[in-house]
Amino acid sequence: MHDAAEKHRLDLSLWKRLWSFTRPYLSTVRWLVAAAFCTAVIDAVLPLLTRQLIDDVATGAEISMVGYGLAYLALTLGLAASISSFIRLAGKIKTHVSYDIRQAGFERLQQLSFAYFDKRSSGWLMARMTSDCDRLANVLAWGVLDLVWGGTMLCMIGLVMVWLDLRLGLLVMLVVPVLAWISAYLRKRILASARKVRETNSRITAGFNEAIAGVTTTKSFAREQENLEEFGKLTGGMFQASVKNALHSAVYLPLVMTLGSLATGLALVFGGVELGAGLLSVGTLVAFLNYTQRFFDPVTQIAHWFAELQMAQASAERVIGLIDTQPAIVDAPEVLAQAASQPTDTRFKTIELRGVGFGYDPKQPVLEGIDLKVRAGQSIALVGATGGGKSTIVSLLCRFYEPVSGQILFDGRDYRQYPLAWLQSKLGIVLQTPHLFSGSVAQNIRYGRLDASDAEVEAAAAAVGADGFISELEKGYQTEVGEGGVRLSTGQKQLVSFARAILADPEILVMDEATSSVDTETERHIQAALERVLQQRTSFIIAHRLSTIRRADCIVVIDKGRIVEQGSHRELLALRGEYHALYSQQSLRDVVLARAG
Repeated sequence: MHDAAEKHRLDLSLWKRLWSFTRPYLSTVRWLVAAAFCTAVIDAVLPLLTRQLIDDVATGAEISMVGYGLAYLALTLGLAASISSFIRLAGKIKTHVSYDIRQAGFERLQQLSFAYFDKRSSGWLMARMTSDCDRLANVLAWGVLDLVWGGTMLCMIGLVMVWLDLRLGLLVMLVVPVLAWISAYLRKRILASARKVRETNSRITAGFNEAIAGVTTTKSFAREQENLEEFGKLTGGMFQASVKNALHSAVYLPLVMTLGSLATGLALVFGGVELGAGLLSVGTLVAFLNYTQRFFDPVTQIAHWFAELQMAQASAERVIGLIDTQPAIVDAPEVLAQAASQPTDTRFKTIELRGVGFGYDPKQPVLEGIDLKVRAGQSIALVGATGGGKSTIVSLLCRFYEPVSGQILFDGRDYRQYPLAWLQSKLGIVLQTPHLFSGSVAQNIRYGRLDASDAEVEAAAAAVGADGFISELEKGYQTEVGEGGVRLSTGQKQLVSFARAILADPEILVMDEATSSVDTETERHIQAALERVLQQRTSFIIAHRLSTIRRADCIVVIDKGRIVEQGSHRELLALRGEYHALYSQQSLRDVVLARAG
């Protein structure tokens, strides 16, 4: 996936936006600036002290070695203290800013609509929250240090050199315009290659993620070598992009150092001439040589920081782009205002889909003209061929997406006029492939309601028949399930996800192929439990096994994005239409399989 339009210049508004993350730590930033300023001042004063000592020795003036010794000691101790302080303060800022950027990014990820994740790989998102955040925190913290220290140092040294000898000082600083031209020339190339590196890194992260998630499939098809070759192409692209970026940066810094050496040579040649003519003291010449070397130390640091800034802009565009992305589905201001003044806590009586149309791609509609009315407490089964739009209807009901045409009404009122949090707090969802989080069984069940007691957790597990296998685990409810629930079987994970949904006590229970991944025995337990759980609760059930939805109040047959039939099991069989054909085919297949078994 490609990012936003690429630019070849620094986007100051972008960095201003990033700088806002340092505002909570302005006091620390001020101390950092003070420490960097003190370091620069002491660095600039030391050669003056050396100049005075050399000139005193050269003229035979009376010298107080104790005085010079104490002065050097004081400056050295001050330099050590200021360097120690700015290292500690910069590290503190880096840690806090990195934490805050990640928090802001993760908070926005929680708010974004499903459509955002449809278009971006997990590897892309992981790279934003890890390497990109670290790079930005480094640039903000150490960049402030280098900029303040380097800027102060350059100004101090420039002023002192001009004060010591105007002609020689201006001669040394003639290289500055050349340096500015080189910086402008290489800037575009560094930034463009840095973007390529970050983009390739995202694809590599995505490759790692897919390889780990699909390791079972890879081994079952003996695809290790092919995967390795495909991954090699990605890393090869990363290698080429990184070499190109490193080459641009590597050319930049040596050019700065070469210009510094040239300036030192000019100072030595012309300063020697002035020394021979008696226009310059030995101490002043030594100080000049010292200053020319010191003058390009901060220039080198600023050049390095500038190169990092160029490379980090690609990261900044991605991270700030993520943080500033507005969710596609949000509550209107008037809805929020009404919710604040009149909280909605009533239970709904009807849900109606009226002329609903939708498409993930506007040019390819998935649903057209869907009309369906549901009373509270009814169980609605959605059946039909794969890709017909069953899951899309459920996603629209949950407001993960919104209709592009038509309306979804709760008690006759468009559901966009209700707060999103209110609607989704009424939902309980069990998917075909359940997802468990790292932690214990109890923690995963309690995810449905964090304030639930142990007794309520156990009651929810018992309601769906999960207490049997949980009691046989080594630590019962405190058993760790592992990342993604890898320590449990698919059926066990499904039962835990059922218990999690039931504990939340939702008004609407959505089950999307929820029993297709479990064995027949487990399915019987779940069906028995559901008969109790679904009483007085509205439910939407998507199922390919038609035998599991015969008792639904209403069965809706979806075909190519349209409702072709709806009614009870008996009514639809009597029609001898699409549902009758599907049911007959499945019944015949079940008989054949039973005889074969």
